[in-house]
Formats: sequence, C-alpha cells, structure tokens
Amino acid sequence: MGGVADGHAEMGDVSDYELSHHVREALKSVLLGDTDEYDQIIGNMHHNVRLVPDEVAMLVTILRALAGAVSYIDVVHHRSLLSSICGMSFWNYGPDVMDALVELVVALASSSGKYVDLCLDMLVSNFIPPYNFLEILKQPRGLAKKDQVLTRVHSALKGIADLVPLAPSRLEQIVRERVPNVFSKEAQMVVYVENMLMLESGDMGELVGNAMLFELVNRLIDLDVEIGWDEILLDDPSKGIFEMELEDMARPVDETEIEMDEPQREYSGRKVLWGNVVAQKLDTLMVLTFDHLQSCFKNGRLVQVFEVLLQSFQSTVLNAYKSKFAQFVMFYACSLDPEDCGTLFVSRLVEIFKSTIYPQDWRMSAVAYLASYLSRAKFLSASYVTIVLESMVDWCSKYCENLSSGEINPKVHRVFYAGCQAIMYVLCFRMRSILAFPRLKSQLCNMPLERILKHALNPLEVCLPSIVEEFLSQAKAAGLFHVEGTFVFHDLLESELSRAFGGFERLDLFFPFDPYLLKKSDSFIRPNFIYWSMVRTTYDDEDDDDDEEGVSDDDEANDGVSNGRGPMSYEDDDDDDDFDMNLSKMSITPRNNTFMFGNQDNQRMRMPSRIRPSTSPESL
Repeated sequence: MGGVADGHAEMGDVSDYELSHHVREALKSVLLGDTDEYDQIIGNMHHNVRLVPDEVAMLVTILRALAGAVSYIDVVHHRSLLSSICGMSFWNYGPDVMDALVELVVALASSSGKYVDLCLDMLVSNFIPPYNFLEILKQPRGLAKKDQVLTRVHSALKGIADLVPLAPSRLEQIVRERVPNVFSKEAQMVVYVENMLMLESGDMGELVGNAMLFELVNRLIDLDVEIGWDEILLDDPSKGIFEMELEDMARPVDETEIEMDEPQREYSGRKVLWGNVVAQKLDTLMVLTFDHLQSCFKNGRLVQVFEVLLQSFQSTVLNAYKSKFAQFVMFYACSLDPEDCGTLFVSRLVEIFKSTIYPQDWRMSAVAYLASYLSRAKFLSASYVTIVLESMVDWCSKYCENLSSGEINPKVHRVFYAGCQAIMYVLCFRMRSILAFPRLKSQLCNMPLERILKHALNPLEVCLPSIVEEFLSQAKAAGLFHVEGTFVFHDLLESELSRAFGGFERLDLFFPFDPYLLKKSDSFIRPNFIYWSMVRTTYDDEDDDDDEEGVSDDDEANDGVSNGRGPMSYEDDDDDDDFDMNLSKMSITPRNNTFMFGNQDNQRMRMPSRIRPSTSPESL
C-alpha cells in the first residue's frame, strides 16, 4: 500500500482487490494507533488543484477503494477521513473523480444511518459553487461545468434515497437549512434555487417536490418583504388609488438618490427596483420560477404543482405583510391555465372569504386578492367575472339580512366592508364590459347591490373614498341605481360624504395585484395584465355610437379568449422592446379599441396616475 499511496507506482501493479485490502488494513490500523497509511490516504484526498493524470488516477482509485471498505469506517476513529470526504467539492474535479466520489458517498450513506445526514449535507453543499466559480458560471465553460456537477450531485441524492427510505425527509430539512439568505450573492441564490427546482421536477419530485415548492415561496417572500414601499415611493395620502397608478412614473428622478446608468435614470422614478440589490435578486428568482411553471404547463403537470402552490399561498403569502411581488407566482400560473388553476384559485379565495372558521384578517385578505385578480387578469371573461361577483354580492346581501339591530361599529363588520369594497373595485374595472352583454347586464341589474349599499351599515361611508367615488361615477353614467330618472346616490356623490367618513374609519385593504414593477420578470406578467389606463369606463363617451349597438349573447361566449382578441380582452403592444417606455407610463396602450379601450391621450383626468403601495389588513 505504501508504494501505491506514495502515488506513483504503476497502477497496473496493484489489483482492485489488493488496493481495497490495503485500504481496509489502513483503516483498521488506526484502531491500533498506527496512522501512517491512513494519513497518506487523507493526504492524497486533499489534492485538488491542477492534478496531473497520475494524481487523478490515484485519487480515483483511492475513492473507489474506500467505497468498497465503508463498513470499516468508524465515526469516532476516522473523523479526519469523514471530514476530508465531506470537504471535497465536485466543482474542483473532473468527471472521473466526480464519478468515484458519487460511488463513495452513496456507499457510505447506505452503510449506516450514522452517515446519512453527513452525506446528504455534503451533496447539498455542492448545490452552490465555490466563490471563485461564480464569475465563470456566466461563460459557456462554466455552464458546462455546472451541468457536469449537478447531474452527478442529483444522481447521488437519488441513489441514497433509493437505498435509505428516510433520506428524503432528511434531505428536505437540510435543503431548508442551507438556503442562502437574502444577503448572499445573486449567483449563489440562483444556482441553489435551480437545484431546488431540479429536485421538484426530477426523479425525486414525488418525495421532496412539495417541500421544495414551499421553500421556494418562502424565499421569495423573504426577499419581497426586504423591499419596503417607503423605498419605492412616498405617497400623498390625500390622493386615491386610481389617480396614483401612473403619476409616480412621471416623477423626475433626483440624481442624488441613486447612482445608475444614464438610460436607466431617464425612466426610473422607482429607485429601489433598479438600484436595490434585493429587488434584483428577487427579479431573477421570479424569472426562474415563471420558467419552471411554464415547463410544468408544457409537461402537463401544472395543476399538480399549482395545488401545492395554493397550499403555500394560503399558509405563507395570503397574510404576508406588504407582499408586493411573490403573489404573482399565483397570477402567472393562473394565466397559463385559467380554466383549472384559475378556478382553483378563485374557489379557494371565495371559500376563505365566506367561511367563519378563518380569522377576519384572512377573510379580508382573501377578498382583496379576489378583487384584484378579477380586476387585473386579462384572460378572464366578463361572464366569469359576473358569476363570481354575483356570489360576492349574495354573501353581502345575506349578511345584511342576518344582521341584528343595534349600534353599528365598523370594526365589527370589517369582513362585510371588505366584501363591499371588493365588489366596487371589480366593477370599477369591469362595469363597462359587463354592461356590453345583454344577459350579463341583466344579471348585474338584478343583483341586490342597491339594497346593500343603502343598508344601515353604510358601506359607502366606510370604504375607501377613491373606490366609492369611481364606482358611483361609473354607476351614474351607466344608468344604474336610478329612480324616476334620478340617481339615488346623487347627494353622496356630489357632497363627497364618503371622503369625510372614509377618514374616520378608512378600510385600507391592499389590492395585491397592483402593477408589477420588476424589470426582467415583467415580460411574463405584462401580456396578461390589465392596467387602469387600458380600461374604458362607462363615463368615457368615446365610441358610444358603437357601444349602443350592444353585443349579442353569441359574442358573449367568446368574451374572454386567452389569445387576447375577444370583446372582453385587451390587446397588447407587440413591441416588447418598448418595456422601458411602457414602465414610464405604467400602461400599454392598445392599438385597436374595443368595448373597454380608450385613447390614452383622451382619457379623463380622473383616471389613475400612480400606483398605490399595497397596505396590509393589519392597518385596521
């Protein structure tokens, strides 16, 4: 063994059996106090820089010999050997050494339960390359190396899982513990998340896939909450949510705020999204997540993945304080499959909103998500939106009917007010499209909205004034709530009574699908998203001659086709290179106007002008 371990005897002089025998003897000698041969083995394992062919051959041979002698490795007496094995990085070696290392790690893990966590931890540590490899990953040779490493790491994980039944549950915990924190390098986070997604979609997906999705959402939330709204913009509390959606993007940038390239400074009023490192990391991870969902959709497994995401959403995202972007994972999945994923999402939100088994904050958050989704999802038909609205109105109506008389305390009825506000918010976006179809118009007019709004609970005096004002303006223009030609809420609209009462008990619910502000991942969201500037309101009288003709019930069946060409749909600006210009306007101006389209240049001044930062139900 001495000649072999010294390194440079001819390998043909020693058979595999002889080498395994010598390794076993070296391991046993340690128990007797003789460590010479043992130390030579460890010394060879520490060579990892610019190995010559003979050194590579020696290392491969030693690793394979150790794989055949794992039953002789003792957790107490061979700590330095175990430490050497765990300290070996796949990234430092070529394919032959990596293959031998995989063989050794799998053999060691399966030899005793004592080594399972040790081996799994060693493999997971190889999810992230050494620091000096991070820049190389941007080059073709770096990508090739990454593929070589990760293929073998995941092969080893699968081999251990096949041999050790408890390994997958241990792997889940180790992956969670080793996730890079928000202050890690972006390249490290990206490669780690890629590995998590490889586990989710690979051979071990059935065993650990759910846990990987849950952990991914947790990481997105961790990054998301690090980005404070106060860093993005300062709000004028006197302005409503509609008139704030675009205004901020026109705000000139103070050159002292942030150092950035000149082209960026031209159109970025939101310094955090271009200058905040955490936002850039989140943006990159959102791209990875969206790509993964797209792959799942193509492979016919999106619904399976979405069911897990929905559980994660309910337990993590639903009440995350001021979450701004992580929730768009749900939005994008729904856009890929509105019929299945979208229906699951809406059903869960409606169920949470209506059920008293959930805390009030959960129910208020759920109906805010529901309203924001129905309002912003371009792929939803007017008929579907009307069905969900009818369900929301029905709940609010029954709530009023079952209310016992007594003093009205708005705080006690927060869920009811949240529901009313959600209904009005959706109608601000969708009223004109619903009224364009005779059957849907009849459905809307037959809903007991007026009875709810005139109830003693006075929702118009409690909900956000900007939503109340916009809703009443559109309702008045549409001819709703008229008695003998007089608008029944005329005095409220003209006197701005809700603005005064709104200041007394504001219902500052968030609308979580506000315009998306991450640059790289925006391309996934933008084609499926409705900006307020795209909405034709009922008081916008442009093209009224066309609208007066109405839409037939036959047309209604195609009012929300996913290709963006139905009467209910919104057409995109096809020039994706205009992203920066679109951001500066926070809108996409459609070329061909249909029922809800208007010429942006001719939009009324009451249209939104700046996004309002989402606020949590905790503000109540």
